[in-house]
Amino acid sequence: MNGSRTIEATENEIVEEFSLFDSWDDKYEYIIDLGKKLHPLDEKYKIDENRVRGCQSTVWLTADYENGKIFYKADSDAVIVKGLISMLIRVLSGQEPDKIIKANLDFIKEIGMMSHLAQTRANGLLSMVKQMKNYALAYKLKNAN
Repeated sequence: MNGSRTIEATENEIVEEFSLFDSWDDKYEYIIDLGKKLHPLDEKYKIDENRVRGCQSTVWLTADYENGKIFYKADSDAVIVKGLISMLIRVLSGQEPDKIIKANLDFIKEIGMMSHLAQTRANGLLSMVKQMKNYALAYKLKNAN
């Protein structure tokens, strides 16, 4: 991931990619493909403390802090959720904690994701965002002194 890219630039890129598809069936296929490209998460991270609460499916999320930036890794047992988390990782990974905490993540609405996901999936997506921001906040506080 190119650390010099802004969160907004990556969001705009995703919005453009989604505008290429006419139907939601195609968009779902694309999300599933993104999930298939997500690096598999090492089994040692698939533990209860890395589970994202509020997701219908099982989602594991972990973060590392290197040189002032946060790098996320995640996995899920549901293909569509893997695709969603892979988009969030693409946008937020390699960014500074402050930028992650302040990110609006408007691309989620712009691509129509919230209106096309089942309520439980939409809640799960918000839980993943919240967890990623919580990691950012934790690393920011931990490294403040």
